[in-house]
Amino acid sequence: MKRSVVVLVVMGLLVGCVFAVSAQDEAWIPGLASFLIPGLGQVLNDEVSKGIVHFLVMVGIDAGARFLAYGLPSYLRLYMGYGIWAFSLGWRAYSGLDAYNVAKDTGFTLGWRRDKLTLSYGLAF
Repeated sequence: MKRSVVVLVVMGLLVGCVFAVSAQDEAWIPGLASFLIPGLGQVLNDEVSKGIVHFLVMVGIDAGARFLAYGLPSYLRLYMGYGIWAFSLGWRAYSGLDAYNVAKDTGFTLGWRRDKLTLSYGLAF
């Protein structure tokens, strides 16, 4: 019950932050993408190697938590689960903030091309 309340509060704050950003600012797109799937926002910002590292760190957090929890008694797994969940949320927030800042600095734009049904994005340097 507590975990679902925390998730709802975090998602509410995230949605509030998205609506607080002006309509012309599209840098929130890589930030949100990287919060949901760490590394995706970095790939959208054309930082593929950095995106792979962010994704692998997230996989390492999950795999390491499962490996460590395997040998623990059940009452300690619960507390470790809360710690790993908080660490995972922190990594997602860092990854999203990094993608947002890079997108804002490089002038990330997103739009549909008129001649095709393809998604295009541009970076202004």
